[in-house]
Amino acid sequence: MKLIIGAILCVVSAVGVRAQEARPNGSGDTSTATSQISVDNTNPVRTTESHTKSGNRSVDKQRVELLGPNGEYQPSSETETETVQIDATTTRTVVRTYKWDGNGQRKLALVTEEDARSSASGDAQVVRTTSSSDVNGNFQVVQREVADTKKTGTDAQETKTTVYTADGNGAFTKSAQTEEVQQRSDDHTVEVKKKMLRPNGNGGWEVSNAIEKTITEDGKTRTTDERVSRPDLEGNISEYSRTVVNETETPDGKKTETVEKSSTDGPGVVNDGKQHLNGRVTTVQEKNATGETSEQRLDLPNPGNPGAGMQTTGKTTYTVLYGAAGTQKTKTIQARDGAGTFRIVGGETKKSETVTPPAPPSTAASEPAPAAAPAPASADKP
Repeated sequence: MKLIIGAILCVVSAVGVRAQEARPNGSGDTSTATSQISVDNTNPVRTTESHTKSGNRSVDKQRVELLGPNGEYQPSSETETETVQIDATTTRTVVRTYKWDGNGQRKLALVTEEDARSSASGDAQVVRTTSSSDVNGNFQVVQREVADTKKTGTDAQETKTTVYTADGNGAFTKSAQTEEVQQRSDDHTVEVKKKMLRPNGNGGWEVSNAIEKTITEDGKTRTTDERVSRPDLEGNISEYSRTVVNETETPDGKKTETVEKSSTDGPGVVNDGKQHLNGRVTTVQEKNATGETSEQRLDLPNPGNPGAGMQTTGKTTYTVLYGAAGTQKTKTIQARDGAGTFRIVGGETKKSETVTPPAPPSTAASEPAPAAAPAPASADKP
């Protein structure tokens, strides 16, 4: 049952992302949202999110609180993401992660700084540095990541990413590399080939994982086919898992998404080198003038009888109601018990309020209003 609930919570997160409320597009806006998740036999979790924007700077905060033994929520962690559009081609993002110690004091634990630069030719570079705090509260850089993207054609690009890890003596060594090639064709198909490399111990590199992805679009239909391969003990690369996502949308806006996951192993399956379906998630989303609903079904094979086919083990209903002051979201999670009956095992309620900044004092009729400054252009990230 715990495995089923965990799987439901993981796949539901994708629905939550798609159903987030729209934020104002003005030069200054603020929004807040609070959610509470309660699942049987687990400690309730409360999450508070806020978003503020002023000019070219925006700040997003997320605080996670756990229910304490005294019946009151206590802070567990907080993440603050600050994004600044420096100019038309440069964006700087700083993510700060805070933790609470045993004395209830908030401590800065992790800082990630990212600089993203793009050029008119389509080339781009992202440099990401991660620093962490030691036992004395001193910060040291523990990882640096550099991603370079180059246009190799009108509809093609290559991205090479290198991860450097601190060795404890002030130096950095290469710990991982990623090579990715993207090619778009005239038939609305995108081919992506990606290789993850790791040091082989002899000064060279070896493949740890390889991904081939094909994305095909045809009007309101989109199909993504992703295959993951990895080396065996002899170093031979073979396909390990496959994920197929089919998305469709009707003229009235009804969206259906089916995700099927298969692999060469699974519950009750002997690894015979063939792909076996081990999970399916179907989501149906509809919108109207008052809100939107998403119904999600999780199908898994019967561990005790894999040959019996898939059976529905979990259901999730996600509802969003629009309001003048914000939105209200509710989520209900059901799981099948041992008797085959669905029962509610968790849920979530989230309310968000959008706060509009007060209007500036009106100017005298004889004084012309200043011209609005142009909004900075967004820099494309690779």
